[in-house]
Amino acid sequence: MTISNITAEKTLKHENRYKYGQRNLWTGLLFGLGVIAFIDEVIFHQLLHWHHFYDKSTANIGLVSDGLFHAFSFFATIGSAFLLADLHRKHGFWVKRWLSGIFIGAGAFQLYDGIIQHKLMKLHQIRYNVNILPYDVVWNVLAAILILIGIVLLLQTKNSVKQ
Repeated sequence: MTISNITAEKTLKHENRYKYGQRNLWTGLLFGLGVIAFIDEVIFHQLLHWHHFYDKSTANIGLVSDGLFHAFSFFATIGSAFLLADLHRKHGFWVKRWLSGIFIGAGAFQLYDGIIQHKLMKLHQIRYNVNILPYDVVWNVLAAILILIGIVLLLQTKNSVKQ
């Protein structure tokens, strides 16, 4: 491979990452959603037994709801892996843009879980029979931090487009 071919390939990869910038972001969002849902399922549902995805019925229904939730996280993660492979095939992978999507997706899922599912829909709480306020604060503050990290990374990629 000649130096001019290497330069042309690097230029193509650099141009393609801008062409596929939105896809990098959405692939990261889907991956972040899948991974944080998987972590939530494994740690809080299976290992700690703090709650099920749906706690308003029997324990068996709770286990079924956990299984469906786990399937969602699995399919989101696998789906994003296929999208990521396609980005690599097209020489359009942009790591910082993808990471921004991961942080925003994970934070958005956690914030949605903490506000909508825990408080508004009351599907489940983080824990039961304890003072829930510290858990809620930590849960939602961590979600906001993940989103802020993702936004900072995203803004850095938008600034690099302008250059």
